[in-house]
Amino acid sequence: MAPTAPPARPVPARVLDVGCGRNKAAGAIGIDRLAGTAADVLCDIDRRPYPFRDASFDAVRAIHVIEHVQDVIGTVEEFARLVRPGGSITIVTPHYTDFSSFCDPTHRWHLNSYSLRYFGSDDAGFGYYSTTRLEEVTTRVRLLSFWRALGFEWTINHSRRARRFWEHYLCYIVRGKVIEWEFRRPE
Repeated sequence: MAPTAPPARPVPARVLDVGCGRNKAAGAIGIDRLAGTAADVLCDIDRRPYPFRDASFDAVRAIHVIEHVQDVIGTVEEFARLVRPGGSITIVTPHYTDFSSFCDPTHRWHLNSYSLRYFGSDDAGFGYYSTTRLEEVTTRVRLLSFWRALGFEWTINHSRRARRFWEHYLCYIVRGKVIEWEFRRPE
């Protein structure tokens, strides 16, 4: 009987945590511009290209970062350059109707759930802002727990029409808390 080979170990995903601060994701490579953070690499995220080769990562995550950058479109283009085809990009930011969007003086941008659509197929005719194309996997809006308990969060996240109506007419009454995008780089 021939000896069997040990089972192959899964290769851990390479994740880039952009603007990781002190809360770098476990196992990720963190970048930040500030010393004293959990960053593995210090670099200014407003200066591109970042010090990595094209398609170096399986995933890029930017949690509460995009609202701080000088150029939102250029930054998302850089994320797309760094992630491999089929890889994911996760971006989280305060919704522009949340108090936290305006209480931090380092926030440059106040975004809504349609702010990054220029990279996808539903670009509202403004796809010329960037040649980078991403597949929108999910766009999720988080609401305060009171509105979540009443079912508003579920409704706006399960119907594009309901989310659009909410963004146009109700978001200053039923305020958003956080927007979470997940994109996939096409293969």
